[in-house]
Amino acid sequence: MGKEAKKQAEQKTNAMRLLEQAKIPYRHHCYVDTGAVSGIEVAAVLGQDENRVFKTLVTVGKSGEHYVFVVPVSRELDLRKAAKAVNEKSVEMIKAKELLPLTGYIHGGCSPIGMKKRFTTVVDVSAANQDTIFVSAGKIGYQIEIKPDDLKKIVLFSYADITE
Repeated sequence: MGKEAKKQAEQKTNAMRLLEQAKIPYRHHCYVDTGAVSGIEVAAVLGQDENRVFKTLVTVGKSGEHYVFVVPVSRELDLRKAAKAVNEKSVEMIKAKELLPLTGYIHGGCSPIGMKKRFTTVVDVSAANQDTIFVSAGKIGYQIEIKPDDLKKIVLFSYADITE
């Protein structure tokens, strides 16, 4: 491992610190200088099944409430199913420029753990069948591997079929 990769592997994100404070087990994974931008590319770089690597999406409902949806990187969020899961008439993705002020995270590094405030969160039902899943650790290049039941200890969420 090169000096830069080792330094990166030793860095902790806020999401990791929150998990450690709550004594919730996880494994962190880093990827460096890969140019990986899409979730599918991240899964490939990590050598993981893309059905186990999840992306965190933030939406706004017709009511003005914000919602978080966590879906496999290989799938797309079905906005109709997502709206139904949170009892909204409709939901739409927020604009990229709204993400950081709202959540504290940037596009490509948004974690369901440690957002500025708690939002109603829904995880795709496919996560329930996995031993562990990967979610962003809150910074590009950092992923957290965690059991869905352990994630539920720090992020209150429900499961629903929310993908196309």
